[in-house]
Amino acid sequence: MARSAGLVAGAGVLALSALHLAPAVTALPAVRGRFFPGLRGMGPPDRVALTFDDGPDPESTPQFLRVLAEHQVRATFFLLGAMLQRAPALGREIVAAGHEVGLHGWEHRNLLLRGPVATVRDLARARALIATVTGRTPRFLRPPYGVLNGASLLAARRLELEPVLWSCWGRDWTRAATPESVLGAVRDGLSGGGTVLLHDSSCAATPGAWRAGLAALPRLLDECRRQGWTVGPLGEHRERVQ
Repeated sequence: MARSAGLVAGAGVLALSALHLAPAVTALPAVRGRFFPGLRGMGPPDRVALTFDDGPDPESTPQFLRVLAEHQVRATFFLLGAMLQRAPALGREIVAAGHEVGLHGWEHRNLLLRGPVATVRDLARARALIATVTGRTPRFLRPPYGVLNGASLLAARRLELEPVLWSCWGRDWTRAATPESVLGAVRDGLSGGGTVLLHDSSCAATPGAWRAGLAALPRLLDECRRQGWTVGPLGEHRERVQ
């Protein structure tokens, strides 16, 4: 009996672990593209959603805001709670400029390395701070590294958050990133209806890597205009497909 009970308990632990870890496969672009198109943030073919992760950062975010204002483009900024806590005025500036704010977590840590309870607390804490500081309750969740787990999906449901990753990115966090490499990486996966990921902070990347993304941004916006795509925040993008 004791052995049977132990086997049942072990099977239960394995099942719970599988449920917690299984959503992480959506971090793989091929899996996401084939089986979970909603996570790619796809919208109408005449639009492109522009998103930024890891801010707000007083060193870099204002420069991205300046370029966006010059091009009269609004975007979605996925904020980290710890970064917003250090720069609350900048969070309010993002919203005042007409941009959307999303939830990126409290710290830039892979949620697979955190337990279910810690994951839920992390996301709830960050969501509450964003709502309090900016006056906007986040609608979208994008976890650090794009890695979801069972606990984050449960928290998203409880907190009324929609998980959204991306369809293309600039790989703008590496030491080797240049404006040309960022633009080329985005172009490789860019199409009408897609969601672009860039970073307005290097808090979790090579220091100063954000400069490559910033330099590539005007050329990316010009490219989208040439293609006839309207660039905007994720919320407007997703509303058009619902």
